[in-house]
Amino acid sequence: MIFSMTAFARVDLATEWGALQWELRSVNHRHLETQFRLPEQFRDLEFPLRDTLRKQLRRGKIDCRLAISSEETTHMEINRPLLLQLLATIEQLRRDAPETSHPNPLDLLRWPGVLTENRADPDALRTIAIRAFDDAVAELLAHRAREGAHLADLISERLRDIDRIVSELQGITRRVSPELRERLKARLAQLQTTVDADRLEQEVALLAQRADVAEELDRLAVHVKEAHRNLAEQGPHGRRLDFLMQEFNREANTLASKAAQLDATQRAIDLKVIIEQIREQVQNVE
Repeated sequence: MIFSMTAFARVDLATEWGALQWELRSVNHRHLETQFRLPEQFRDLEFPLRDTLRKQLRRGKIDCRLAISSEETTHMEINRPLLLQLLATIEQLRRDAPETSHPNPLDLLRWPGVLTENRADPDALRTIAIRAFDDAVAELLAHRAREGAHLADLISERLRDIDRIVSELQGITRRVSPELRERLKARLAQLQTTVDADRLEQEVALLAQRADVAEELDRLAVHVKEAHRNLAEQGPHGRRLDFLMQEFNREANTLASKAAQLDATQRAIDLKVIIEQIREQVQNVE
């Protein structure tokens, strides 16, 4: 199972002090690189949060942004028990002294303790932010897994194309010696030159040896199996797959240079195109 380095996650939370939002964006990168954009009061969280990412990710450039909807960290609350007690006292006073006027609501709010400030609890808010970050990382990992499964399907399809071309080339190369013999005979006839049968067979064998690509085809088949194994196993395999792409390219270049037939040359070109398509997909694999 492979993971894509391209993913996105967002977690929104409503707290009593305002809305909190984490956004995590991941793109491909040779190593693991993290960048945090945090409100000033959360700056000290960067290092522990960075460690959280390092424990779960191996490669990719991760941009992490924490936003809080408002800079306002306090709001006013009414102390209802005190207000009700105050109203009951005023009502008792009006029963004892009917001429007492009704209280002004603003005067009631000015009474000591009736209106209080509910300040944000920094520790509680930090705990919420850390928990929300963990949720965002989990969502990011899930997205990377889904994208990785899609990449694996695309790469597997291209690997099957390589297998098909290898099989076709194996069939083509079996015709090399007879075709070289006929081609050499035709060339000698044009030159009006006579060569004995043994010498002709020696030349054909030499040319066939130079055009022999059996080893390259065998190595390609081995590379295909290794790539399938990496796609199936758990863990970061991006660098290993990238190395395999270099090996695929090396074999394809050798095939193209050795090709003694037009259809073999065309298959070698098709092979290089497919390898390049796989290489582009592998760049996103963790």
